[in-house]
Amino acid sequence: MFRRSSAGATDGKAKGSEAVQSPEAPAKSKPPAETGKGRPTPKRSEAERTRYQSITGSTTSGRGPSTGADPKRKATPEEKTRARSDRDKRMAAMRRGEEWALGPRDRGPVRKLARDYVDSHRRPSEFYMYVLLVLLVALLSRNKVLNDYVSPFVLVLIAVVAVDAFLIRRALHKLAAQRFPNESTRGMTTYAVMRALQIRRFRVPAPRLKPGDTF
Repeated sequence: MFRRSSAGATDGKAKGSEAVQSPEAPAKSKPPAETGKGRPTPKRSEAERTRYQSITGSTTSGRGPSTGADPKRKATPEEKTRARSDRDKRMAAMRRGEEWALGPRDRGPVRKLARDYVDSHRRPSEFYMYVLLVLLVALLSRNKVLNDYVSPFVLVLIAVVAVDAFLIRRALHKLAAQRFPNESTRGMTTYAVMRALQIRRFRVPAPRLKPGDTF
């Protein structure tokens, strides 16, 4: 008799404790990420996707295309005409050497000094492209006598260009140290040599000085 009552009391207490704890059971079964703020913690990739905001108000992380403009939208004839006009104006300003239209490679007082120095001198490197054209014609002619002279002539041409590049570097560094002592001259020699190798009429920005002019 006593055993049954004690067992029944024990069962009643267990059921009562389960009934009391049952409302709190869902709270204990929630993941730790949802108990504090009611939503799961976003992944790192999703958080970075909306970290940056562009000028147009669209969000982008810099790793994907912006969602500001519709890429499938076709431009109207007026927009195409305006864009073509803007490109023509920018190209004309770039050829004139206006600073706002120049690319990063051509900007700065040091690069302008390099252009003016190269354009104000007649250099052997200026005829490099013409000589290459003659050598190409000689190779295509398949003339054995001409082909025998091509290889030595190419070596001489390379030596002339190397000596001219050394002279350009020495003169430009001296001028840059005098006129722009606080400006960086990194890449100046390569920039000047590549301009010297181009045909004068095809140089961009266009030369503003003639051979023999002072600057």
